[in-house]
Amino acid sequence: MKQLSERIRGVSASRTVRLSGVIDSLRRQGHDIINLGVGEPYEAPFPDILSKTTAALKGGETRYGPVAGIPELRNAISEKFDGYTGENILVTNGSKQALYTALQVLCDPGSQVIIPRPCWVSFCEQIKLAGATPVLVDTKAHQLDCHAIEKAINADTRAIIINSPNNPTGAVYPKEDLRAIADLAWAHDLYLISDEAYEAFVYDGWTHRSLFDFPHIRDRLIVAGSFSKTYCMTGFRIGYAAAPKEIITAMARLQSHLTGNVCTFAQHGALAAARRDPSHFHGWRNHLQKKRDMTLEMLKDLPCDTPRGAFYVFPDVIHCLKKNESAEDLASEILQRVNVAVAPGEAFGGDGHIRICYAIEEKRLIQGLERLVQVIHQRTGATAP
Repeated sequence: MKQLSERIRGVSASRTVRLSGVIDSLRRQGHDIINLGVGEPYEAPFPDILSKTTAALKGGETRYGPVAGIPELRNAISEKFDGYTGENILVTNGSKQALYTALQVLCDPGSQVIIPRPCWVSFCEQIKLAGATPVLVDTKAHQLDCHAIEKAINADTRAIIINSPNNPTGAVYPKEDLRAIADLAWAHDLYLISDEAYEAFVYDGWTHRSLFDFPHIRDRLIVAGSFSKTYCMTGFRIGYAAAPKEIITAMARLQSHLTGNVCTFAQHGALAAARRDPSHFHGWRNHLQKKRDMTLEMLKDLPCDTPRGAFYVFPDVIHCLKKNESAEDLASEILQRVNVAVAPGEAFGGDGHIRICYAIEEKRLIQGLERLVQVIHQRTGATAP
């Protein structure tokens, strides 16, 4: 029998998406699964987003639309980027497609793309699908090691991917480190891809900094953004890329052959979201910070750097593992024994860790953490509080 392509044989399925399938199957079997493994806010979209979406659906916004997105939405998104217009924006099927399309447009076979590790599960696989090679550079306490990144640059390096706030660690990179990365890209004539899906989720008085803050590298910068997390619109699949017109035009040309336009009536919901007063988010951010602090307190026996952003904690579980056991083995045991799903760190290049999402309903979060702590204490011999 003929084999499938070498390209697809070299790519692994998303382990976080696979986890969702396992959870759904267990729930259909009657298990009370508490899902701390998938990064999705439990809240529903705001009523005005739903009403604008349904109004567009009822109003006949169900046909093909412009490949790059409806002009009103592109213009609204562009207002976040000084000097940009709608022509600098491509509306995509989630930020995942924005990142995939950017890599397809930028990379040639043999290219290398640098990624700080731990990193989001799809970065490496998307780079491979572009015929390029991911080059993973370890972080220090989940912060950028700019010196190590510079050492990893060679003649084949095409781009650096930066993700702040970070998935899976929740790290927020300070302005001085982002400036150093921007200067490296400028000095070595590299592209920069900035994944800012969690830009709204920053705590403890910290401020989200974007690579777009540095004008001298805007000619080589692609910013990927999303409506999924900030507006609880994960199922809408609305993301975007912001970049120089030449790059956006190339990405739109590719998208015209992949998906065509993004769901038309869903874009009207995104337009309502883009026009919302940002102050709506302050209360939710404070509530998430409270849940982060509660999560860290309940997991105080696990070493964990305090995350300043996103809605994940990424504790070290090495001392809980048996000989030759992985964090994935531990995650499997936790799911089987106490019906709690966590994401194994190996999925993110963070061996010996687990990722926990605290953006779920508070009562369920507490229940899930209590069950998780039971397993941890049994494994370590600690006494439960």
